[in-house]
Amino acid sequence: MSQKIATFGVIGLGYVGLPLSVEAVRGGGLKVIGFDVNQGVVDSINAGRSHIQDITDAEVAGLRHQGLLEATTDMSRLAECDAISICVPTPLSKTRDPDVSYVIAASEAVAAALRPGQLVVLESTTYPGTTREVMQPTLEAGGLVAGKDFHLCFSPERVDPGNETWTTKNTPKVIGGITQACGDAGAAFYERFIDTVVRVSSAEAAELTKILENTFRAVNIGMVNEVALISDLLGVDVWEVIEAAATKPFGFMKFTPGPGLGGHCIPVDPHYLSWKMRTLNYKTRFIDLASEINTEMPNFVVGKVREVLNRNRLSVNGSSIVLLGVAYKKDVNDVRESPALDVLKLLEADGAEVVYHDPYVPQWKNGGVMHQSQALTDELLEGADVVVILTDHTDFDYARIVAKSKVLVDTRHAAAKELPGGGVDSWIVKG
Repeated sequence: MSQKIATFGVIGLGYVGLPLSVEAVRGGGLKVIGFDVNQGVVDSINAGRSHIQDITDAEVAGLRHQGLLEATTDMSRLAECDAISICVPTPLSKTRDPDVSYVIAASEAVAAALRPGQLVVLESTTYPGTTREVMQPTLEAGGLVAGKDFHLCFSPERVDPGNETWTTKNTPKVIGGITQACGDAGAAFYERFIDTVVRVSSAEAAELTKILENTFRAVNIGMVNEVALISDLLGVDVWEVIEAAATKPFGFMKFTPGPGLGGHCIPVDPHYLSWKMRTLNYKTRFIDLASEINTEMPNFVVGKVREVLNRNRLSVNGSSIVLLGVAYKKDVNDVRESPALDVLKLLEADGAEVVYHDPYVPQWKNGGVMHQSQALTDELLEGADVVVILTDHTDFDYARIVAKSKVLVDTRHAAAKELPGGGVDSWIVKG
C-alpha cells in the first residue's frame, strides 16, 4: 500500500481537503483528483487559484502546471483513485443532532465506483461508530467486503487554520481501521506524506480520539468562561487571575475567556459524543454544562455593552456600535460558528446600528443579509457609541483603537495593556 497507490481522491476541497491534497502531491508523490459539489470551488482550483487561506494561489497553480492536481464534480471518476479520503462537513442540526448527510452522500458516491484494492478513509469529525455503522454497510452493499476486498479506516483531521507551525505534514495523524489489515493499509499510505502516523486499534478509537481532543478544549474554555463570570460578580480582574495562575509550572494549563466558541470543531464536536451517549441512556454532564456556559457568553458581552451605554445615559436602541473582528479566531478568515454572529443578532434585536471591520473578512453573510467590512478610520472609531473587540487580530493597532474610541469593550484582553491603570473592569477598557 505504501508503494502501489498512485492516484489519491479527496472528496471535499475545503479547509481539510485542499491542504491534504497539496501535501499528498508535495510529500507523497501522488496525483490527486479533488471532488467537490461546488462548481465554483472546482473551477477556481482548475484555474490555479486557492480559496483557502493556508494554501496559496502559487501552490495550486504550480501543482496544476505539473498535472498533479485537478478538481471535478464528476464522482464517477472515483473509480480512477487507488485511495479515497472523505473530508466533507459534519454540521449539527437545529436540535444539535449530528447531520451525517454529507458523509452518507459521499459514501454512496464511493460505493458506486468502489473496486477491489481501494483504500477508503473518513476524515470528517463524527460520533464513534459512524465508519462501521454508516459507511461500511453502504460500501459493502455491492458485494465487496471491508478488510477483504477493500480497506476502510477513520483518520480524524487535525487542521488548525492559520497555524504556520503545525501543518498537515507535521501534525501527528491518528488512524484506526475496521480491521487490523485496514489499519495497516491506511497507516502505510499516510506515512508516505505525513511525518508521524499514530495507530489505534479500531475506527471507533480514532473517532473518539478526535472527539476527546475538542471536548477537552470546550470543557476547559467553559470552565474559564465561568470563572470570568464569577470574577465579574466579585469585581476581580479575571485576566490578572489567569496570568497569576499560569505562573505555576505544573498542574495548570492556561485557557482564556472570550465572547464564545467558534470554528467548525470545538463548538460542534462535543455534541456528537453527547448525542451518541444519549442513545445509550447516558448523560454527558460536563459537556452539556460547558456548552451551556459557552453559549451564554455572547449574551454576557452584549450585557457589557448595555452596561457601559447605561453608564453614559444611552440606550442600545439607536446606538452606533462597531464590531472589530468577526472571524472566530485571530488572523484567519473563517467565520464558521463565530460568536460574532450571536453578538450582532442580539445587538440588532435591541435596535442598535451595527457595522464591523475585519481585514480578513471583507464580506459577511449573516441571516441572508450581506454585510461589508468598513474601513477602520478614525471617523469610524470616533463616531461609534461603543467599539467592541471580538477578535484579537495581530495587525490591529490597539493603541489607536483605545485612543480614538469613546467607549471600548474588549472581549479578548487585547487592548487593556494600552492603558497603564487597566480598564474600567476586565471587559470594559474605556468608557
